[in-house]
Amino acid sequence: MRSAAASIQSAPLRRAMLVAPRHLEIHDFIPPRPGPGEILLQVRCALSCGTDLKTWRRGHPLWKMPVPLGHEFSGVVAEVGPATSGFRPGDEVMAAPTAPCGGCFYCERGQENLCATAIEKMVLGAYGDMLLLPAHIVAKNVFRKPRDLPFEEAALLEPLSCVAHAQSMARPERHETALIVGAGPFGLLHMMVMRAAGVREIVIAGRGDDRLKWAAQLGADRVIDARREDAAAAASRLNGGFGPDLVIECTGQVSGWTDALARTRRGGRVVFFGGCPPGTVLSVDTRRMHYDGLTLLAPFHYRPRDVRRAFELLAERKLGAGRIINQRRSLNDLAQVFAMLDNGAVLKCAVIP
Repeated sequence: MRSAAASIQSAPLRRAMLVAPRHLEIHDFIPPRPGPGEILLQVRCALSCGTDLKTWRRGHPLWKMPVPLGHEFSGVVAEVGPATSGFRPGDEVMAAPTAPCGGCFYCERGQENLCATAIEKMVLGAYGDMLLLPAHIVAKNVFRKPRDLPFEEAALLEPLSCVAHAQSMARPERHETALIVGAGPFGLLHMMVMRAAGVREIVIAGRGDDRLKWAAQLGADRVIDARREDAAAAASRLNGGFGPDLVIECTGQVSGWTDALARTRRGGRVVFFGGCPPGTVLSVDTRRMHYDGLTLLAPFHYRPRDVRRAFELLAERKLGAGRIINQRRSLNDLAQVFAMLDNGAVLKCAVIP
């Protein structure tokens, strides 16, 4: 089982490192041999991500630079470690970059998304030729990729897991009107999942001509240009003049949270999906929240059951989720990829080693 890995390791391998904000370097890389329960993965596709962009811009509080980047990926098993069951060299796989410990306070209560070690042990380095997947991830959140599922679409497993977790809390119904605040990749994934579930009306409010155009092309029933329209008035006319039943905030800005809270109808639900910067505060009209019977939800990360659901959605091939990947570049062009992300010229970019 080591012949494939031996031939790979004899060739020069690369991995992208963020050495300072806005400063990426491609370094030579010698991957470790997989230990018990581990997998050495040959990366076939890594996807750009908003977290990667924020880290590139200003660093990350949990990751000390220099740090490898990239955590949305798919690939081919190059080598398996001792006592690794269920996978063998040559298998095409897709994976989430985290997995819970299974035994902490939160895991025992079914809140594995809050497991502290899941984020602490997150796999980074998908912008590279090879990636080591530790045993706790192999055991819970690695799946064989269906043959007819492209590597690019398979790499959406991690962001789609976050969406699956949020929608398991929001519980959109077929008869409802949903408003998504933010026309980025996560907003579009939410739209695609609700569209596949048969939600009656899905509206996206956002900024940027290209993003709104993409939202319309990918299936939004209506787009609201927050720069040129009275977004509040447009939202209030939805659902026969009652306003949306469900509002999902995907901007990660306090202004977006405030807008989402203001747009939902009486008795409606608000999902604060986008994470805001540390230290920010949301002001809530307590009278409206109480007397209008609002439900406020704040999903974070995902649980193994959400990863399983995301895998099922991708394997069913009903979402067309790969359509949000609208650029492709090589690993050597990674600096250009982040420049495009920085100016909003791309939704998601597939980085092909």
